Amino acid sequence: MKKLPIGRQEFSKLIEGNCIYVDKTKYIYQLLQQQYYFLSRPRRFGKSLLLNTIKEIFLGNKDLFKGLWIYDKTDWKTHPVIKISFSNIDYKNLGLSQAINDELDGIAKKNNIKLEAATVGPKFRELIEGLSETEGVVILIDEYDKPIIDYLDALDKAEENRDILKNFYSVIKDADQYIRFFFITGVSKFSKVSIFSDLNNLDDITLDDNYSEMLGWTQEELEKYFPEYISNVQKKHSKYYTDILPVIKEWYNGYSWDGENFVYNPVSLINLFSKGVFRNYWFSTGTPTFLTKFIKDKHYTAFDIEQSVITSDLLDKYKIDNITLLPLLFQTGYLTIKKYDIFTDSITLDYPNKEVANAFSKNIIAELSTAKADKTDMLLVDIVATFTTNNIEKFISNINTLFKNIPYTIKDETEKYFHSIFYMVMRLVGFKIEAEILTIDGRIDAVVKTEKEIYILEFKINQSATKAINQIKEKRYADKYSDDKRPKVLLGLNFNTETKMIEDYEIAEG
Repeated sequence: MKKLPIGRQEFSKLIEGNCIYVDKTKYIYQLLQQQYYFLSRPRRFGKSLLLNTIKEIFLGNKDLFKGLWIYDKTDWKTHPVIKISFSNIDYKNLGLSQAINDELDGIAKKNNIKLEAATVGPKFRELIEGLSETEGVVILIDEYDKPIIDYLDALDKAEENRDILKNFYSVIKDADQYIRFFFITGVSKFSKVSIFSDLNNLDDITLDDNYSEMLGWTQEELEKYFPEYISNVQKKHSKYYTDILPVIKEWYNGYSWDGENFVYNPVSLINLFSKGVFRNYWFSTGTPTFLTKFIKDKHYTAFDIEQSVITSDLLDKYKIDNITLLPLLFQTGYLTIKKYDIFTDSITLDYPNKEVANAFSKNIIAELSTAKADKTDMLLVDIVATFTTNNIEKFISNINTLFKNIPYTIKDETEKYFHSIFYMVMRLVGFKIEAEILTIDGRIDAVVKTEKEIYILEFKINQSATKAINQIKEKRYADKYSDDKRPKVLLGLNFNTETKMIEDYEIAEG
């Protein structure tokens, strides 16, 4: 059984180490037919491995590709390669200009080239020309945007780095005669237009359905390359699941860039197969603090994020000094395309899967709450226990404890705010909750389904729980679930904006 590619980003090390490589070389062959590309994908999604695989192809290392699709499809001609990863250069300590200068000097030294220029743009051109004496140069840039997104909470520095990068890339267009292939990747498309304004021939394949499955693993690839590992997870969880594949899919599948083809995040699957436990792996590798702070400061709720519908052109609107939430969440991988309507040019964004939905909600609640993380976790466990056993009085007490830990200054005195926090908590602790469900007579605020009951909830602000119950009855919300044999429990909740808690509640049978 081949090894899991844990932490392997160098294609050569992966192959030489007898690790599993999910063959993506057919897509790479498609790329090689043209010259200039840009691709945006979330962190830990295989961008570095992709560029390193392309590097080995252009270095002519054919033996590494035995058994892979591309092995007998290309000429394996050797080209000089410039590969720069902005995650590996020390711009935080040296400054971006000096860090790029040092990187270019290092590449030049390895190739016995002496560079004379003092600034990054001209020096980059010198290096390209110097390497192109026999064959066109291949330029691979990884995480181009890291010097920008690392400073989104310090806009002056972000803008300074953007201008340096623009100068750096400005030489590319006029160096076309020396370049065989140019590919640049990053997490976001922040300032893509301003940074690459001279590169109008750069093909952005981020939303191109021809490459929608180039990164990430499909269901077919999962079952083809990892059968033994799937079997191991199945054995470990046989007490709870007779078929583990739907569980794996619910947790880790669901990423899409065209609304048609869906893939798994590789880092999540590798960790699942390594540890055998369902956890939040991709999410735990690093959530930018500016993101949760941004959501808190702007008073966004769960309903501003989930099942959001936007037009496709909004995904391209990225300005450092005017960040909008949905494109930001999409580019960073917290939202993905669930549906694309070609006729209306509308895109439906939502969480990719259970891992991201649960972990994101937990992160937001932790950002809002002043309580320590361990106390919040204990409270969430008690919320599950009290709701499952129908101990509504204690359940409401736990919810109120959670609200008490949210500072007064960030609370919104609208039903939407309280409703959103309640919704995130219920989903986070594992309950199947739906919100704002349309019926013939109105809109149900929320429905929670447990194994034994269906709870139909109505929220009120500064009114009464009785009024909430009466609305559920008058509008016959329970009729929507008449085909389900589980008992219906009507739950009315009234929030008091002065105390910032649930002031009273009422229960009735449906």
